[in-house]
Amino acid sequence: MRLTVVGCSGSYPGPDSPASCYLVEADHEGRTWRIVLDLGNGALGALHNYADPLTLDAVLLTHLHADHCIDMASYYVLRKWHPRGPQPKIPVWGPKGTARRLAKAYDLPKAPGMREEFDFHRYDDPFDIGPFEITPVAVDHPVPAYGLRIGADGVTLAYTGDTGPTPALQELADGVDLLLCEASFNEGDENPPHLHLTGAEAGRTATEAQARRLVVTHVPPWHDADAILAEAVGEFAGPTELARAGAVYEL
Repeated sequence: MRLTVVGCSGSYPGPDSPASCYLVEADHEGRTWRIVLDLGNGALGALHNYADPLTLDAVLLTHLHADHCIDMASYYVLRKWHPRGPQPKIPVWGPKGTARRLAKAYDLPKAPGMREEFDFHRYDDPFDIGPFEITPVAVDHPVPAYGLRIGADGVTLAYTGDTGPTPALQELADGVDLLLCEASFNEGDENPPHLHLTGAEAGRTATEAQARRLVVTHVPPWHDADAILAEAVGEFAGPTELARAGAVYEL
């Protein structure tokens, strides 16, 4: 399984990265399967650098804040109006209301909205896409939001999406080979509850879950990313680094 960071900037696109988007690939049955986790502001354009967007097998949206889903409006245009003709439907997974939210984002009527381009599914039980075994885990955010645990080829990746501290992170990250963990706040600030993690909380999550590797992501451009990384390193003894656009992890 291979993870490529397409975009990792927190809350809005930064000078060096689009907002959240991660490409996950694995070879299976003679071809490469591709899923994308989130498609935030600016991510679709950057995705072209790593894969043809028309070759995606599915899109998984952790929640419906713009910095995680708004480029689905552009992806709809790409699949509907491509010169080769309308493209086959692909599955899109997300919280309840995803189809309605995306239709509204592009000012489409509720019916059909984007349902002729995408086959929408709500998160519930674990599910498979090709070689990927995917377990959604509800996390703590002001809107319905999910972390995603993804296994393939005997390795496991966990992606927190956006979340405040919650016991659910232990279920999500337990023993994973790589924990892609948000850290949007500085430790010691008066941070609002039920929203995001600090770097220290990301590090403690990795330690408590016995993750093998920690990649800190979703740092907003207004923060010092190195300071947030230092917080995480102070709480987790394993390999730890900041996500950066274009980074590739072979699991």
